[in-house]
Amino acid sequence: MNDKKNKYKFFFNSNFNSSRTEIIPIISNNNDNKKNKRYPKIINILPVKNIVLFPGLVIPITAGKLRSKKLLEDSYNNNKIIGVITQKDINKENPKKKDLYKIGTISYILKLLKMPDNSITVILHGKKRFKIDKIIDSTNYLRCKIKVLEEIDTYDKEFYALVDSIKDVSIKMIKNDSSLPSEVIFAIKNIDNLSFLINFVTSNMNISIKKKQLILEENNVKKKSLMILKFLNIEYQKIKLKKSIQKKVKHEIDQQQKEYLLNQQIKAIQEELGDFYYLSEIKRLKEQSKNKLWSKEAEIYFNKELLKLKKINIQNPEYNIIKEHLEFILQLPWYKYSKDNFNLIRAIKILNNNHYGLDKIKDRILEYLSVLKLRGNMKAPILCFVGPPGVGKTSLGKSIAKVLDRKYIRVSLGGLHDESEIRGHRKTYVGALPGRILQCINKSGTSNPVFVLDEIDKIGIGVNGDPSTAMLEVLDPEQNYSFYDNYLEIGYDLSKILFIATANSLNNINYALLDRMEIINLSGYTIEEKIKIAKNFLLPKILKFNGMLKYKLYISTKKIEKIIMNYTYEAGIRSLERCISKIIRYTAKNIVIKKKYIKNITFNCIEKILGYSNSPNIYEKINIYGVTIGLAWTSIGGDILYIESILFKGKGNLTITGNIGKIMKESAIIAIKYLKSNYKKFNINCKFFDIYDIHLHVPEGAIPKDGPSAGITIFTSLLSLYTKKIIKPYIAMTGEITLRGKVLEVGGIKEKILAAKRAYLKYIILPKDNKKDIKNINKKYLLGLKFYFITYMYEIVKLVF
Repeated sequence: MNDKKNKYKFFFNSNFNSSRTEIIPIISNNNDNKKNKRYPKIINILPVKNIVLFPGLVIPITAGKLRSKKLLEDSYNNNKIIGVITQKDINKENPKKKDLYKIGTISYILKLLKMPDNSITVILHGKKRFKIDKIIDSTNYLRCKIKVLEEIDTYDKEFYALVDSIKDVSIKMIKNDSSLPSEVIFAIKNIDNLSFLINFVTSNMNISIKKKQLILEENNVKKKSLMILKFLNIEYQKIKLKKSIQKKVKHEIDQQQKEYLLNQQIKAIQEELGDFYYLSEIKRLKEQSKNKLWSKEAEIYFNKELLKLKKINIQNPEYNIIKEHLEFILQLPWYKYSKDNFNLIRAIKILNNNHYGLDKIKDRILEYLSVLKLRGNMKAPILCFVGPPGVGKTSLGKSIAKVLDRKYIRVSLGGLHDESEIRGHRKTYVGALPGRILQCINKSGTSNPVFVLDEIDKIGIGVNGDPSTAMLEVLDPEQNYSFYDNYLEIGYDLSKILFIATANSLNNINYALLDRMEIINLSGYTIEEKIKIAKNFLLPKILKFNGMLKYKLYISTKKIEKIIMNYTYEAGIRSLERCISKIIRYTAKNIVIKKKYIKNITFNCIEKILGYSNSPNIYEKINIYGVTIGLAWTSIGGDILYIESILFKGKGNLTITGNIGKIMKESAIIAIKYLKSNYKKFNINCKFFDIYDIHLHVPEGAIPKDGPSAGITIFTSLLSLYTKKIIKPYIAMTGEITLRGKVLEVGGIKEKILAAKRAYLKYIILPKDNKKDIKNINKKYLLGLKFYFITYMYEIVKLVF
């Protein structure tokens, strides 16, 4: 090291970035710490991050920022002297005086290297400590007036003893810590300059930047040595403890599982610190299980899993999986049931207050309550409410829960396409959860809630199984007393839960699932019913919701009827509720802005608020051959359907338009084939079938239409066309036809009758087999309508012409 080439010996990490580096400082035997050495009073200041430069040490620093690069280049081309000072906040990009420590080190740039990545690396030699007096310039970089600091040398016996202790502890640390290079021992033994030795040891210590800065700022060499020795002893004790822990756990380590080493070290540290948190968790779970009311099967399973948890290390991923699983088992309300209220008078009052009509459902709930009261305990029925949107299927479930004084749960099954959403995932999967059934029961806190399965007809089928098949066990009273959830892994009793499913149509429901439920149909409301619902239920509810009860707004029966007929066309009441809400909100706005408002809503007011009325789908008198009116069932209720047909010269071809399905097309083919084979019976010229083409059309082509019930309507349209006879006014029909000339029964009769009433029709032709459906319908729905029942197609001639 005496020649110029070996004057500096470098030990450093080459991963430099933006004036930051992790270093083993370079050793210099050149003292350069003489008191008579003079330095400039104004120097350029280089702020650095995560590093403290001590006098006598040589380190490399890489600069990437433009300010730092310019500073280094200007300094290197001038006197090569800069001040290196550590930042307090490493996130500050352009630090001010307050962001820097007060004391730094004057450094000499030994070498400046321009790197391929456009950064600059400099080799700095720490010279003397300094203190910033004031900032002279900060335009391009910091230039400061400084004050050079001198150390207080007290080289007495105590100081030499301190230095010897520092040497001894440092060498012991290096020998016990395999992460430190053994060459450092050689360096420590061969450093003669005691001040440099102290700085060298401090730089290599595994302590925080803040502590290193404290050592740098200390003027008294003896005090500085005491600080270093204190920190060294702490670090040495840590290394000894680490080695002791490694030795303690060595016999537990399997040679084939080296990853287990880290877990065992952590465990030993926990024991050393007295941390037995995981044992207290197991104790807590055991205590909670003692007072739990559950099945014998659940108790045995829980204790078995708890024993498994005790044997697993807390750092093992399986520990948390089993712990969360056990906590879920404890949270479930196994034998916790809410007490039912059997007061039938109260039940009738609640149902009548919340729902108008729906007598069948109300009777069924009262029957269930009566039997439950007499028997004391029974399996709950599985009900399925089927009807168009907006007729109160979901809200009925809430009212039933209120009647029984039970918790209310609702799960929407619309769009569900994964079986594990019902049955849950196996607990070993990442992010495993129980199924929705058990999740909701857990939230409710009881094992006998009213559970509404909304939109059960809209369950989908995905790549992860069919959820409707998983529902078979849920909704089967013979099986659901021990429902198996994949996450729970033991049976759970669902037999006390009152399940209520809702659907708009039964066509999409799995037949086996349908067989397990008691179907209760909810038809659409008549105009009279909607008026009563609007006056007695909707208007008070909307006024209360909008804070308008005290203003006593009034909408008469005729005004409500106008809203129903001209602004809504639905089986339910959702559109009606929206229209009334709009009127109330409009009035509320006028009240707030202190504008005149009308308490008794008028027709003009309705038109002003709701806009021009829609054209209602009512009967239109048409004196044209080949036009008939059919009755159709839709998912939103009933509707009337016009069938139009025309003749034109051709070759006897049949064209069908109007976005109709395969079954409806087949009905048209059956009708024309039947007419061809029975032309004499209907006085049709047989030549017409060969010299004329027929175009059959069903208006509103954007709406898909299908089903066999339009068969008799299509037949009548074609018969009118061939015989050139006009259909009687105010008459509609529905029924399936066969090639034998029979008219078969169809479904959705109540919805179709309501559609006919809404359209102001007077006469309805139905299949004779549907006569029983008319008897089951409340007579008030039939007022103003006359019914004709037919068995054969030819019977219609006397009724329609």
